[in-house]
Amino acid sequence: QPPRPCEDYRWEWKHCRGLRHAFHHYYAHGELPDCGRWRDDYAACRAWEKDRTAAARVPPGPSGPGGGGKHGAVWALRSCPPPDWHRPLDRGAAK
Repeated sequence: QPPRPCEDYRWEWKHCRGLRHAFHHYYAHGELPDCGRWRDDYAACRAWEKDRTAAARVPPGPSGPGGGGKHGAVWALRSCPPPDWHRPLDRGAAK
């Protein structure tokens, strides 16, 4: 089962193709947005609703669950805090 309703993928695809979004994306990133992934996810979701086959599953990725676009995580996740987490920060210390 897709992680989101198919109408969400349709809305995102429509939004991505919109003039306002395309202009903003071009201004911010210097290139037009690639909306093909949203179209593919919408088609896969509709195929899942029709056939319920595993081949029609929406893959995780930029538009799927846990999607982060083409940019990865900024920080590496830790399993536990550093040993000196309770000490005060050195504000104003020379770097």
